Amino acid sequence: MQTSARSSGPRARKNVGIMTGFPPPDFAGRITRSFGRQPAMALIGAELTRVEHGTVEIELPFDEKLTQQHGFLHAGVISAALDTACGYAAYSVIDADASILTIEFKVNLMSPGRGERFLFRGEITKPGSNIIVADGRGYAISDGPAKLIASMTSTMMVVRGREDITE
Repeated sequence: MQTSARSSGPRARKNVGIMTGFPPPDFAGRITRSFGRQPAMALIGAELTRVEHGTVEIELPFDEKLTQQHGFLHAGVISAALDTACGYAAYSVIDADASILTIEFKVNLMSPGRGERFLFRGEITKPGSNIIVADGRGYAISDGPAKLIASMTSTMMVVRGREDITE
């Protein structure tokens, strides 16, 4: 993979990932390892099911313990899964020595979270060297076509050079 600096000196940044059309080296492995270190995703039973340059999908089965008072998947669970899918979509387009932190998101809950399984897809909308925007969609899956239950627009900050925030 080719990388190039946009300028020289201490503020130079590599221009890789979606910015050049080339995926960062071993981005899928980095995402899989990082996802495996997320106790919150393990707690809700989420699985990483698709990792591509610019797109990540997470699935989870219905579990009554994750519902609200009416038996629908809780909005907090939906938001957490969408945030994670969007964050890892951003992770797929950044340099190997950088990480991602969400700085803002908006969720639209469009339909009750009722299904046997749920799919959460994050896709890059606007890549950047410091700020990345991703859009997420959440679907309920049962017999018949998947039903859109939520959408998210998420803004992430690319983090470099912090010992407490790494892969």
